[in-house]
Amino acid sequence: MTVLVTGSAGFIGFHLSRRLLEAGETVVGLDNLNNYYDPALKARRLAILEGYKGYRHFRIDLADRVAVPALFDEVRPDAVVNLAAQAGVRYSLECPEVYADTNVVGFLNILEGCRATQPKHLVYASTSSVYGANTKLPFSVHDHATHPITLYAATKLANESMAHSYAHLFGIPCTGFRFFTVYGPWGRPDMALFKFADAMLKGEPIDVYGEVRMQRDFTYVDDIVSGLVAAIGRPPVANPGWDAANPDPATSNAPWRILNLGASRRVELMHYIQVLEEKLGVKAKLNLMPMQAGDVARTEADTATTRDVLDYQPSTTVEVGVGRFVEWYREYFGV
Repeated sequence: MTVLVTGSAGFIGFHLSRRLLEAGETVVGLDNLNNYYDPALKARRLAILEGYKGYRHFRIDLADRVAVPALFDEVRPDAVVNLAAQAGVRYSLECPEVYADTNVVGFLNILEGCRATQPKHLVYASTSSVYGANTKLPFSVHDHATHPITLYAATKLANESMAHSYAHLFGIPCTGFRFFTVYGPWGRPDMALFKFADAMLKGEPIDVYGEVRMQRDFTYVDDIVSGLVAAIGRPPVANPGWDAANPDPATSNAPWRILNLGASRRVELMHYIQVLEEKLGVKAKLNLMPMQAGDVARTEADTATTRDVLDYQPSTTVEVGVGRFVEWYREYFGV
């Protein structure tokens, strides 16, 4: 099949595209290679993808109301995986307009492209951040997530609602995945693991927010990709048991669903740091900081529904995953 992957030069998009290409699929990549973080890292990822004969790349801004529809009309993909977004919880406090342009206008362009070409499935990235003010753990897709505490989370929650409206009105099968703290090789420099490794190897202190009380459902990128690949060929159908008087937030009477993608285990941030210390062979200097605006103390994914629907079985431990990241980091930077 032909799969359109937006954000293909990004962290998760790169790993997904490579997995699909290695499986013999045709991948059309869309990425504008912006400078939110080092464009050279994106270019290196892209160079690897362009080494596969089944890959075509289009350097397009997702918010371009002319170029995106034209791409859909030319490619007419069998499936679409939308991973292009303005990421980052904290950056949304500084540049909110970028989130509206990319995450809302850009996603509308994707939906309109799907409306015009009718792919078999639209898979798109949401985020665990939509759970916001919720404190009930583990986070379940069957609980209401209506209290986002950052604009980033609000735009992703908007994506889920927008997708539902297009599934209802135009019959476009849509699956939204709420990702939980993804890490691994070729990761984003603004994520904790990357920043910690960089500072530790330079002998600089690392900022530890939440005064070591933070817990995260750290999920290795290969496990995320396995969930995405499993979903592409399994589009949702309307839930025959859906009760409009008591609606399930994760399903619908339209071909639409929401699923969690996480490791289903809480890991203490300090344990994460200790594993990184062991793999790097460097002791971290800690700069203990209070909780930042928009942060939550704990996350944990309930993936029971994802397991039932996709046979999803995340298997990579933090010890293995951080070790693989460190191997890549040392090779990439020559340190």
